[in-house]
Amino acid sequence: MAQRHHDLTDSAAGPAAPPVTGEALAGHLRGQATEFLRALRLHRETGGGPNGSGGGTADAVDAARALRRSARRISAGLHTFRPLLDPGWSEEIRPELAWLSGTLALEQACESRLDRLLLALHRLSGATTVPTQTPGAGTGTGAGTAVSVSVSATAAAAATTTTTQRTAPRPSPDRGNLTVGAAKAGALLDRQLTLARTRAHSTALQALGSSRFHAVADKVAVLASEVPLAPHAATTDPRPLAAAAEERLTDAVAALPLVTAGHPYNAEALIHGLSPDPAPHPQDAPWHQVRLLLRLHRYALQVLHGDDAPLGVRLLSAGQALDRHRDASEAAAAAAQAARTPRIAPATAYALGVLHADQRHEVEAARYAFQRSWQKQTIGTGTS
Repeated sequence: MAQRHHDLTDSAAGPAAPPVTGEALAGHLRGQATEFLRALRLHRETGGGPNGSGGGTADAVDAARALRRSARRISAGLHTFRPLLDPGWSEEIRPELAWLSGTLALEQACESRLDRLLLALHRLSGATTVPTQTPGAGTGTGAGTAVSVSVSATAAAAATTTTTQRTAPRPSPDRGNLTVGAAKAGALLDRQLTLARTRAHSTALQALGSSRFHAVADKVAVLASEVPLAPHAATTDPRPLAAAAEERLTDAVAALPLVTAGHPYNAEALIHGLSPDPAPHPQDAPWHQVRLLLRLHRYALQVLHGDDAPLGVRLLSAGQALDRHRDASEAAAAAAQAARTPRIAPATAYALGVLHADQRHEVEAARYAFQRSWQKQTIGTGTS
């Protein structure tokens, strides 16, 4: 892996480039703090919920996303460039920003997961209608014993999912073509994820009204005008710290099973994905970590170069593949959790097993896409 810091050196190698110091970090943090305060003001003016449900407006949705986005970027800057900052201050605020961005993300995650699963059910069942979310829908339960994700059901669905995986949904006003099992599975997922979304909405509202959040907002307000840099920051080049973030990313990617992910159909990984264990899938964790490190690398580039950060096609496509990986793995876990609901009908459990297998196939497809995007440029340029 030659020239580890390709993304950084390309953009900073120009002879006319001004010297970079800790002031670049200070300017970035002040800008993100200002964005945070602007989003907070917009959120208060709209009076909506943090993600727009319960009567929230589109402006409230945008404000909540802007709050999350700026909180993430501030937290990332504090993490990557912490040697340039007052350690006591940065270690105090960084966990609070992570708590805030995580709390505000929960509701939208539930909504996106439900949309993804209902569309997948629609596609797999061959229906001509896209199922819609209907709060208060039936539970989809029936007589029988508790059923978990069925290995036989998912295995039987494997051939179907590989051929239908890329089929686009066909909108139609009628939902009657859904099979009974898929319809009840959709209703069950709708009920469970809508309840989870409602709880996440309430949690976000409570968080935004809490003394803990007001303390975070006060610290960010101070940050908008005064960044507590370490005494040596004014004369320290932050680029080595950004390069270290890139190195952590490349090391984490090197540890991934990219040879296995180089096959578009990874049967071995699918078999492991059928485990009835309710814990998170063990194969997914390293990929989620790479996604986090890729985000930190991107944000570090923004500190150095502002809006002109040299992201390039490689970083963008790799990030999109890892986002797909995260979404599919979490959707598969939600399908598995729904299949563990007591007293659901066998047809419902079978449909959820098919859905689970489909989403695990999507996980493998995302890994394959990441492998292709990451290694393609390495082959073409001799860099990583």
